[in-house]
Amino acid sequence: MKRIESQIDTTSKDFYRNRRLMLDRIEQMSKQETEIRQGGGTAAIASQHKKNRLTARERIALLLDRDTELFELGLYTAFEMYEEWGGAAAAGVVTGLGRVAGRLVMIVANDATVKAGAFFPMTAKKVIRAQNIAIENRIPTIYLVDSAGVFLPLQEDVFPDTDDFGRVFRNNAVMSALGIPQITAIMGMCVAGGAYLPVMCDHILMTEGSGLFLAGPALVQAAIGQRSGAEELGGARVHAQISGTVDFREPTDEACIERIRALVEKMGHGPAPVFDRVAARPPAYSAEEISGIFSADPAKPYDMREAIARIVDASEWDEYRAEYGQTLLCGYARVGGWAVGIVANQKLNVSTIGPGTGEKRMEFAGVVYTESADKAARFILAANQNRIPLIFLHDVNGFMVGREAEWSGIIRAGAKMVNAVANSVVPKLTVICGGSFGAGHYAMCGKAYDPRFVFAWPLARYAVMSGESAAGTLVEIKLRQLERQGKKLSEAERKELYESIRSTYDQQMDPRYGAARLWIDAILDPSRTRQALVCALEAAALNPSLPELKTGVLQT
Repeated sequence: MKRIESQIDTTSKDFYRNRRLMLDRIEQMSKQETEIRQGGGTAAIASQHKKNRLTARERIALLLDRDTELFELGLYTAFEMYEEWGGAAAAGVVTGLGRVAGRLVMIVANDATVKAGAFFPMTAKKVIRAQNIAIENRIPTIYLVDSAGVFLPLQEDVFPDTDDFGRVFRNNAVMSALGIPQITAIMGMCVAGGAYLPVMCDHILMTEGSGLFLAGPALVQAAIGQRSGAEELGGARVHAQISGTVDFREPTDEACIERIRALVEKMGHGPAPVFDRVAARPPAYSAEEISGIFSADPAKPYDMREAIARIVDASEWDEYRAEYGQTLLCGYARVGGWAVGIVANQKLNVSTIGPGTGEKRMEFAGVVYTESADKAARFILAANQNRIPLIFLHDVNGFMVGREAEWSGIIRAGAKMVNAVANSVVPKLTVICGGSFGAGHYAMCGKAYDPRFVFAWPLARYAVMSGESAAGTLVEIKLRQLERQGKKLSEAERKELYESIRSTYDQQMDPRYGAARLWIDAILDPSRTRQALVCALEAAALNPSLPELKTGVLQT
């Protein structure tokens, strides 16, 4: 394959400005992430230690292979939510991919320092998201349970729906039927409906001092008048010796984790991956330079190939139809040795020849034109035909509009691209680098199009339209409404309304807002994009089953 020859001047003012802006945001987020990882805070951590129990993150650190770390998913879940209840750091549960006895596993660990590990609405959704990732990719899953059950003041938003608490146990059953190994360790309280989770897994471990019961002592007394202590009602000895519910009774957290590692070590292996992989080669250029290449200013162009060169193996790729539909880059490369297809928005303005007219025209950076949509649809279908996973790199303003675009068939071409993305059967990985707006977000495999993982860079922007466009549109609508009522805003009032709308949109476009609601699985330092994609590709390769590609009626 041809190597991308970098033209970046790392001493330029633009490079320095871009890098400084990104590093400032990364530093800000690093402080926030440190605070989130403290869970319920130092007092709650001390209380957990006083019970001779480790915290969720301490348990995970022991569980993982030496010199490896958790690729955490959903760290920002519930960020700036539930503040009337004192917040819920990371939604009170830690999820992510890690290596245990050399195997890639999904880990789900309740954080008892956050409201005793109770399930908030976003807690249930976060556990379900982890399970869905495990189902799609056939990833063995380990649950470290330490939870008081549903957070009762919000039970109406936790209990009844298809993406609420009960779905967790439904997923346990589905995962078991699919042959996905599941191990549960009860390392604290496991109460009420939550008690079904461990019992629906392949192996159940329980530590001394933990409790497993459908109803705790207080509820039992209230319901049937029976008085029992927690240990007598559902302690580790009871379930190991009398009910026969648990497979292994362990004296401490440390012994329990050692037993989990021994069980994982003996697991059999699934079928070989269907995706091609060779020995990995590092990029020819430093990943640290991505932050200086990427421009968060929509008015300032940059070459997305330069970012690709710092992600793919040896900075090599085969660009597909390089001279056609140039506002979308399509090409083949390798990431961590895995063969991949890349669909990326190009952020350079392009001078081209208009179809049918022979006249030169300028195509704007980050906009999907008829030709680029046609090219991408064809490329996506070819990747499916050849069993090549797809990576989508977003910095998209949307589809081109206007008379020329409509006459060229932009809706038809866009529909074809959306169809190809929607029906694609190979693993799809999405990275929102910059803007991801409107229908362009959908066509580039947004959340609604079932990417296996969705990542974002810290300066990404994610909404129906930009804050400026939304504010301008909504202000005009408001002015017309007032004019019909015979009213008129002063210039100061108009400006205040504009800034209020823009501020709201800007807040909602921040990737932390999307990550809080699980629209984004992880916010990445751009320099770590390659590592995240390699981990995601390894996870995707655990599922060798690909259904037949069917697109239905394609617009042509």
